[in-house]
Amino acid sequence: MSTSPTPRPGAHGGTPAGAPGPRRARTRPGAGGPHRAPAVTAAALATVLAATACGGGGSASADLDAVTLEIVGPWAGAEQEAFEKVLDLFESQTGATVTYSGVGDELSTVLQTRIQGGDVPDVALIPQPGLIQTFAAEGDLVPLDDNVTAAVDENMAAAWREIGSVDGQAYGVYLKVTNKSLVWFNNDLFEETGAQTPETWDEFTQLSADLSEVGVDPLSVAGADGWVLTDWFENVYLQVAGPEKYDQLSEREIPWTDPSVQEALEVLAQVWGDETLLTGGTSGTLQTDFPTSVTNVFADDPSAAMVVGADFIGGVVSSSTNAGVGDQAQHFRFPYIAGEQDSVVVAGDAAVAMSDGEATMELLTFLASPEAAQEWAVQGGFVSPNRHLAADAYPDPLTGQVAEQIVSAGDSIRFDLSDLQPAAFGATVGDGMWQALQDFLGDTEDVEGTMERLEAEAAEAHGE
Repeated sequence: MSTSPTPRPGAHGGTPAGAPGPRRARTRPGAGGPHRAPAVTAAALATVLAATACGGGGSASADLDAVTLEIVGPWAGAEQEAFEKVLDLFESQTGATVTYSGVGDELSTVLQTRIQGGDVPDVALIPQPGLIQTFAAEGDLVPLDDNVTAAVDENMAAAWREIGSVDGQAYGVYLKVTNKSLVWFNNDLFEETGAQTPETWDEFTQLSADLSEVGVDPLSVAGADGWVLTDWFENVYLQVAGPEKYDQLSEREIPWTDPSVQEALEVLAQVWGDETLLTGGTSGTLQTDFPTSVTNVFADDPSAAMVVGADFIGGVVSSSTNAGVGDQAQHFRFPYIAGEQDSVVVAGDAAVAMSDGEATMELLTFLASPEAAQEWAVQGGFVSPNRHLAADAYPDPLTGQVAEQIVSAGDSIRFDLSDLQPAAFGATVGDGMWQALQDFLGDTEDVEGTMERLEAEAAEAHGE
């Protein structure tokens, strides 16, 4: 339960800080390692043993000794360096050479160009399920073989396989994921005011009101970035409507004028419609971008106590403020609204095969293993959906909690709804969900108009 905060003198102005710099792409040269059998999953090991028993005259490592595999993905900088260490482990176990090219936000364009040129990579790392669906529908992806799907089923909740599937056929192995059901808070402000972390929406709104009364702006919201507002909506909708309705809305089985959408917007309006709860008020919120929304909470002179956002907020805190993640910067799970829905909104990157062959599938089997997850987890900046990776494998307890929340949710995880939509509706500046929710933030009384607009634009984007 939240307790009423004690008065805190003065109100603070925001202290914007720059976001992390753009990611740079580079290509990693392959490095062969000792040639020994891969220690991946039982299914893969059984395949190796069977081949040896049949007198094949070699192991999987010998078969991969002269193989070079190419991966293309969005990761660069620290993400790329960490992933390359995972690939180093695969190389050392199999003798294969793996090269990685980070292409940032140009991933879709790069892959389309290479497909048209007949020069596809062996594996691509794709962050949007919709893009997996597009490539699969065009015949540009190779379905996962039995060894890979066995590894996925053994190590992850069934929901992850479903997210990476198209028409019942599995294509994606999710290896790096994001927990989007978090509320980050300035622990120093909480301790100073006597505030306690809430568990329910009623406690959350009461805490926000109490903080406002003692001169602390409760919330910093990046209203200038529409994707932040979709994250808010998705968490509220998943809580009030439940996972099944969430699926129905995502898949156009119910319209955006459904009563469940109305309920979610009305719940959002309880916070978005109260200017006393938003640092900068409504107008200031609509001009606040994502990095600034974080530094508003964790700057040396903070202007707000909380910010709703994914686990990657920790990276912004570390790069743009002096606050310590896990110390001054902490988080609690997005509050329960209807009962105790343990569902979690997630996002993530899936590895998909664009070339057929044993080596490609063995690499994907390895990426689905606890061993691969462990290699990245110890480096930090990473959360795995692998249920066989212990929470204490992560370098700090806070990240372990993030991962445990995802794993504990099991099949109640739901992928970011806007990422499941056509880009024109779910991921376009000045259009679709982004703009509709920004306009709703500016006028939270227009629930009906917002629903009708969302439905009309969703229908258009889906070609109805």
